[in-house]
Amino acid sequence: MDLDSLKCFSAAADTLNFRAASRRVGLSPGAFSERIRRLEEALGARLFDRTTRRAQLTDAGRRLLPHIRQLLRDADRCREIAQDTSAVVPYDLVIGTRFELGISWLTPSLSQLQQQTPERTIHLYMGDSPDLLARMQRGEVDAAITSTRLTSGSVRYATLHNEEYAFIGTTQRVHSSEDAQGLTLIDVSSDLPLFRYLLDSLPDGSPWPFKNQLYMGGIAGIRHRVLEGIGVAVLPRYFIRDDLKAGRMTELMPEQTLREDAFRLVWQVPHPFEPELIRLAEQLREVPLR
Repeated sequence: MDLDSLKCFSAAADTLNFRAASRRVGLSPGAFSERIRRLEEALGARLFDRTTRRAQLTDAGRRLLPHIRQLLRDADRCREIAQDTSAVVPYDLVIGTRFELGISWLTPSLSQLQQQTPERTIHLYMGDSPDLLARMQRGEVDAAITSTRLTSGSVRYATLHNEEYAFIGTTQRVHSSEDAQGLTLIDVSSDLPLFRYLLDSLPDGSPWPFKNQLYMGGIAGIRHRVLEGIGVAVLPRYFIRDDLKAGRMTELMPEQTLREDAFRLVWQVPHPFEPELIRLAEQLREVPLR
């Protein structure tokens, strides 16, 4: 069902005369009648009852007429819409983030982001970094906020914020690796991704002889256990800033500068909303970590 055939149908419905309608659309009577025949064939219904002088709409034609006219009006607007550079088109983005960062930083920022770009709706998905990256690769999230370093050529990223870390405890005293023998280290998982920020900053990156290790799967759980006095850990400074200020935690080895990292907004390429993702990254850089 092409637009020219629909225009022929509309003209015939207006004039109820095929010869007059064919002149209106600039076709010969034979070509006009063929257009109507093909349309009826495509629809599987007769649209006109014809005599030598007049044509009358059938019940099927009368039912179809308002829909055809709406289709033609919509088609006429396509050029206008395509050329209207001032039109604002709503769009949605699904952003993946770690639970703690999503709760403390991204969720409180949504209202501000909505005011800055009203046509954009941001949906959040929270999970750990491997889950976020897997969902991004499957197209279930548009982008992920992560500090994980990626080397794949199929992704692009924009740096959002530098991430500083601190080695912290409560009443423990640590000056070197020898002091770890009676302590419990609390980290995300058995490969100690957070403690690596301390190890990688030392001349000798050898493992420390901790008495025990606990794995909590996320920084919120680690913080809770540290506050209980269970052990020591490396945590992002933004996440424990208030604890350090209030004296609930103590920075261990404060003279040692830990390796830094960065939060990045990461997305697959090509991505249909890449300019919008870059714009979101620019806005997120203006939102302080908390």
